[in-house]
Amino acid sequence: MPDTALSPAIDPPSPTTHPAATAPPAALSLEERLTLIDAAMTVRLDEAKIAYEVNTAHIPTEPVDLADIITGPLDTGPAPLPELYPTPVAALLQRAHHRLLTGGWCSGVLVDEDGAHCMLGAIRAEADGDRQLEADAAAVLLEAIRREFGDDVDSVPSFNDAHGTAPIPIRMVDQAAHLADARGL
Repeated sequence: MPDTALSPAIDPPSPTTHPAATAPPAALSLEERLTLIDAAMTVRLDEAKIAYEVNTAHIPTEPVDLADIITGPLDTGPAPLPELYPTPVAALLQRAHHRLLTGGWCSGVLVDEDGAHCMLGAIRAEADGDRQLEADAAAVLLEAIRREFGDDVDSVPSFNDAHGTAPIPIRMVDQAAHLADARGL
C-alpha cells in the first residue's frame, strides 16, 4: 500500500478555475484585423505569382522592344487660338496670352534668343505696329496686375522681371484680356 502522506496527489486545475479560461476572447481592433487580412492576401498573391510562373514557364516569348510600345506625344504644332474676343484690346491680350503659352515666357528682355517673349514683348508682337492698341493693352494689363498685387507695381516690365517663372505673368495677361472684354475695350 503506497504511502499517500509522502506523495501528494497532483490534480490539474479545473478549466473553470483558471481566470483566462472564463474570459471571452478579446475582439480585435480594426488595425489588427487589417494587418491580418493584409498578411493573408500577401500570402495568397505570392502563391498566385508562383503558380503563374510555373504555368507559363513553358511558353516561348520574344523580347519586347520598348521603343515599339512607348511613344511620346506627337508634335502637332501650337495649339489653335481660341475664338477671339470681339473687342480689339481684349483680342490683342488674348493673342498675347496665347503667344506666351505656345512660344514661351522670358524675363529681362522683350524677346530672348529662343523666341520666348515677356509680357510686354508678347503684346508688342501681337499689336503689329499699332502703338495705340499696344499702349491700351499695356494699361489694362497694368491695371489687372495692380488689382491683384497692389499699387506698388510700377510697370508691366518690372512686374514681369520680378518673377522667375511663367505661371503668374501668363495668368495676369489672361486676366487682363477678361478685364478688357468686360469693359468693351
